[in-house]
Amino acid sequence: MMIPIRCYTCGKVIAQYYDDYINGLKEGKSAQELLDEFGLERYCCRRMLITHVELIDDILTFSNPTR
Repeated sequence: MMIPIRCYTCGKVIAQYYDDYINGLKEGKSAQELLDEFGLERYCCRRMLITHVELIDDILTFSNPTR
């Protein structure tokens, strides 16, 4: 699914960092380095980006457009 807008635990807005996070990982930067650059110090916010799994492409293959 889509990245949550806010951290579930503390409520900080985190969705704005997701695209930069993914692009940074593709460039070879470490997750720790990227999260430090974004200023995400709390473990709860870091968890939200690190553990997110994008499933929308998998779900769309099961959609029924004729319904």
